[in-house]
Amino acid sequence: MMEVDFTLLLTLALVALMAGFFDAIAGGGGLITLPVLFVAGIDPLAAIATNKFQATSATVSATYAFARKHMIDWRQGLPMTGMSFAGGATGALSVSLVPQHVLQAGVPILLILVAAYFAFSPKPDEQQRKAKLSISLFCLVVAPVIGFYDGVFGPGVGSFFMLACVTLLGQPLLRAVCNSKLLNASCNLGALSVFALNGAILWPLALSMACAAFFGAQLGARCAVHFGPKLIKPLLVCICCIMALKLLLSTGNPLGQWLHHQFL
Repeated sequence: MMEVDFTLLLTLALVALMAGFFDAIAGGGGLITLPVLFVAGIDPLAAIATNKFQATSATVSATYAFARKHMIDWRQGLPMTGMSFAGGATGALSVSLVPQHVLQAGVPILLILVAAYFAFSPKPDEQQRKAKLSISLFCLVVAPVIGFYDGVFGPGVGSFFMLACVTLLGQPLLRAVCNSKLLNASCNLGALSVFALNGAILWPLALSMACAAFFGAQLGARCAVHFGPKLIKPLLVCICCIMALKLLLSTGNPLGQWLHHQFL
């Protein structure tokens, strides 16, 4: 177990606070915290396990904040959380079986499409629309598939849940944010249960980051409720674009390398 000094502990806690704030509103917190853990010299397996612990704290915190405002439909949500949890756990167990280069190339494209949808759709945030899928089908197919992706790879999972709730269930954007946090928390818990058994969580870092992420998510959830779609929509578009760019520029991304050779 590596020794953790106070400066590193404080720095990572502040990073987790900021990540929790943004993650509660639009997702993408993991792309803030995980690179910082790598830069700090944390072993990759320990970094992933530690990051999943603090990410779970942020999503659980945001879910709690929305639940206190009575903004989560538990009757519909609980069956979906069970399937999302199973998907996250299965993904974490299967992480070595899924080609990472496929995810590295495909996820930035999906994130750009998510950003484009919310940027150009005609006010999807203020009205309830007709659902394209039943709750049962969403529960059986969409929730476990996105949950599985979270266990295998993870970046953008909150945005994917949000888009699925808007486009497939016809939910207004603020309600989709609330439901996406519930589903994100459940698949985080599923993946974390596996990583905790198989990985080396650095508990001093994990606990300090989790506490900071918890409070950051509380602040983010309050801002989302107070400002509503006026804040959520532009922040969601920006974070999706930043996540896509960050993934494209990461070492070993095949799509990023192809674009580099084509245009530079």
